[in-house]
Amino acid sequence: MGNNLTSRQQDYAQWYNDLILKGGLAEHSDVRGCMVIKPYGYGLWENMRDVLDKMFKDTGHQNAYFPLFIPKSYLSKEASHVEGFAKECAVVTHYRLKNDPNGGGVIVDPEAKLEEELIVRPTSETIIWSTYKGWVQSYRDLPILVNQWANVVRWEMRTRLFLRTAEFLWQEGHTAHATKEEAVAETVQMLDVYAKFVEEYMALPVIKGVKTASERFAGAEDTYCIEAMMQDGKALQAGTSHFLGQNFAKAFDVKFADKDNKMEYVWATSWGMSTRLIGALVMAHSDDEGLVLPPRIAPLQVVIVPIYGKDAEARQKIDDKAAEIIKELKLKGISVKYDNDDTTRPGWKFAEYELRGVPVRVALGARDLENNVAEVARRDEKTKESVSLDGIANHIENLLEDIQSNLYHRAVTFRTNNIRKADNWDEFVKILDENSGFILAHWDGTAETEEKIKELAKATIRCIPLDNPMEDGACILTGKPSTQRVLFARAY
Repeated sequence: MGNNLTSRQQDYAQWYNDLILKGGLAEHSDVRGCMVIKPYGYGLWENMRDVLDKMFKDTGHQNAYFPLFIPKSYLSKEASHVEGFAKECAVVTHYRLKNDPNGGGVIVDPEAKLEEELIVRPTSETIIWSTYKGWVQSYRDLPILVNQWANVVRWEMRTRLFLRTAEFLWQEGHTAHATKEEAVAETVQMLDVYAKFVEEYMALPVIKGVKTASERFAGAEDTYCIEAMMQDGKALQAGTSHFLGQNFAKAFDVKFADKDNKMEYVWATSWGMSTRLIGALVMAHSDDEGLVLPPRIAPLQVVIVPIYGKDAEARQKIDDKAAEIIKELKLKGISVKYDNDDTTRPGWKFAEYELRGVPVRVALGARDLENNVAEVARRDEKTKESVSLDGIANHIENLLEDIQSNLYHRAVTFRTNNIRKADNWDEFVKILDENSGFILAHWDGTAETEEKIKELAKATIRCIPLDNPMEDGACILTGKPSTQRVLFARAY
């Protein structure tokens, strides 16, 4: 291939890695398991973050920040929580270095050992609920609706850029409520916020559901999730919202006096999305020529490439017309770049912006000006047309919305064509091996059967869909009775 990308059909995993690296999103760092998010990739994250941040604030949440370090004893206070994260924690044992007296550089100062080890934040429930104890005395102090934008560390040894790294960026919401009903409503509300964001901005359809007991977040009573399908048919969990019950309130003794002056434990939720979504975005929409990015969150929505000749006056006219178009686009809130760099040819620029997934490309030359037109290309369909310069900004604005809609509906069609039902084990395995995709099948409800299916088929129950119809059937593995189908898939 001209861009040296591995094709999806040849090696999907390598295609993904090629796109991340050559598309300028991220690269591997010198720290094993960690990545460097490059400016283009970080611009994408900033756009996603800014949209989500506004959605959080529109639902009454405020941002705060809590410590990166968590005392080890805090993780011991909620048993299932520490069990869920114990194998992924990075531990700080000392607080000082010193010069090696033998000339070997710097060494850990053995006299600077911490009295209690500190855990580098894998998630913040424990430190936040320790803090909330000082914030809550009365029902008047509730609800607490707080979100944090931060980085976390989960010590992964087998990593993939964006999808699974030892350190990643995310947001984590942590709320406190006076009643169970309020906390459950908050949990569902934030799941809906995530689904709206992923569908309307990332152009990616999702299935909302509840995790099985085996797949719940450590310390939660219920975990709600949204599941998205990638182009290889695998599932990717795109966001989670957890109803924590009173587990963390009891662990950290967070109580409040209700209206009758009776002391009650607080009810809790937590919810989060991470830079993993960039991986989802890449795998859901991109093609063998490069990234394909939805206009609403693309770091750059439009690029204008001048086609210069040798005539200096004609060149100035092209620059002047481009400046007019840029001004009109910026007034509409559209991000645009004018690439008039003389060191690269237009053909190279076309390929580069295609690789980077810029939704719309405009080519403008002297002959175009004479005809009062410009060549406008759309990345999603790889088509181009001649567009009148009169009202071209309006045309591009409408085109960006059409691209956004097209990407979503294309992803919906792909998912619809790759969701199947299986009524027995042979059908189940055949679908997984020949077609991949999502499978709706009956399960007997036991953790033992769930684990056995995972072991035999390398597929997991992604969720129990919230809109599940009741349907009598038999478990695909054990034949025991079941009242509804659940969503199975191989997953990232």
